[in-house]
Amino acid sequence: MVEAIIKQYDFNLAFANKLVEDVSEEQMTVIPSKGLENHPAFTLGHLVSGSAMTVEDLGGEFIIPKGWKELFLRNGPGDPRQPSQNEKYPAKDELLTELEKQHNKVKKGLLAATEEQLSAPIKWRFGRFMPTLFDAVLFMCVNHEAMHLSQLSAWRRAMDLPTALGNIK
Repeated sequence: MVEAIIKQYDFNLAFANKLVEDVSEEQMTVIPSKGLENHPAFTLGHLVSGSAMTVEDLGGEFIIPKGWKELFLRNGPGDPRQPSQNEKYPAKDELLTELEKQHNKVKKGLLAATEEQLSAPIKWRFGRFMPTLFDAVLFMCVNHEAMHLSQLSAWRRAMDLPTALGNIK
């Protein structure tokens, strides 16, 4: 089961890279319309913070670059903070490098986790639906990333950019 999560997680990373491959630094913080506030810089950084939280859930340490927690960590739906077009965000290459770094830490933690660790109960807001560490990790690696990458895909359409999914090889 862990290998299946890793395959999907690797796909999400490849998709994230494709989604911003042709996006200029200037476009990385553009908010084209209401409902598309999660611009590429925010989305990538938010996925970094989500992966760092997953590392922590797997027994590692939550470590992201200085200042990123304030920019990217959210308390889920209903968090009143919105991404900004005017705030200083890290460069695209820096975001992608850190996302890959966090992905590798999650994969290492997943591969090292025992069956007992993964089946342990975990307390979090979706615990009613996903009560174990395995459930939470599956959600964060697959669902959470896919939801935000879908937002980025919608952002691309609003920016009149071509499909990225069709270009993954």
